[in-house]
Amino acid sequence: MKIGCQMPFNELTSPQYIAEAGALVEELGFHSLWVPEHVLFFPEYESKYPYTEDGKIQGDPRSLLDPFSALTFVAAHTDKIRLCTGICLVPQRNPIYTAKQVADLDYLSNGRVEFGIGIGWLREEFAALGVPWQDRAGRTRECIEVMKTLWCDELSHYEGKYFNIKAAYQNPKPVQKPHPPLLFGGESDAALHRVASFGQGWYGFNLTPSGLEQRLETLDGLLAEENRSRDDLLIYVSPAAEANNPEDISAFESLGAQQIILPVFARDKEKLRDRALRVLDLVH
Repeated sequence: MKIGCQMPFNELTSPQYIAEAGALVEELGFHSLWVPEHVLFFPEYESKYPYTEDGKIQGDPRSLLDPFSALTFVAAHTDKIRLCTGICLVPQRNPIYTAKQVADLDYLSNGRVEFGIGIGWLREEFAALGVPWQDRAGRTRECIEVMKTLWCDELSHYEGKYFNIKAAYQNPKPVQKPHPPLLFGGESDAALHRVASFGQGWYGFNLTPSGLEQRLETLDGLLAEENRSRDDLLIYVSPAAEANNPEDISAFESLGAQQIILPVFARDKEKLRDRALRVLDLVH
């Protein structure tokens, strides 16, 4: 089973540290590096973060580097580690620009991108960006369709409810064909339906082995409706805190997880090395 790491970058992580961190986790054998996204945080908000009991995101965050900027910088200091968005908030973005960022990163990294996609939970962020909260799932589907024509067709065009593109060129195309893998985050039935209907993978977050087993049963049923099977998909899991132990990680693998993604974060290179080695010990 492969092991990935999730690492937020912000104003507390210097450019030198970010370069060293990417090179270090690659050297230690991590398969992938996942970078989250939020363009804004708020001191007060009514939206409910889905992964804590009180509905508040942990750590009182105030900033993150844009994931594509951060991953492009990491790409320049690494050779083989997979570069992943975990998770890109697709419906609050313009899909033409997002397609360009994904393709350029794949081009500059020689085909190392995995595109983790979510529909968002922070309604206040959508409001500040002037993007409707309603039907963000529908917008996401159209965004993906727009991006696919820009990635795959030499002369792209699209007509939809939210987006329209007359015949246009966008290059370079991604190195990976037909495009980088699309992995959808989220644990709801609706999220799993997106995986089954047009995803290449699922990134399940904050899961226990029993939670993964239940969600995979639902996913299998949804895949069958689409004449697909789990053999068509990448299954990645970020364990809940109580499941960060060798026994549960072994159980995730037995259930079909192909990659475990764990948080690895520190303020300097040596502490990062120590924490990364402890994380690797959970799997090996």
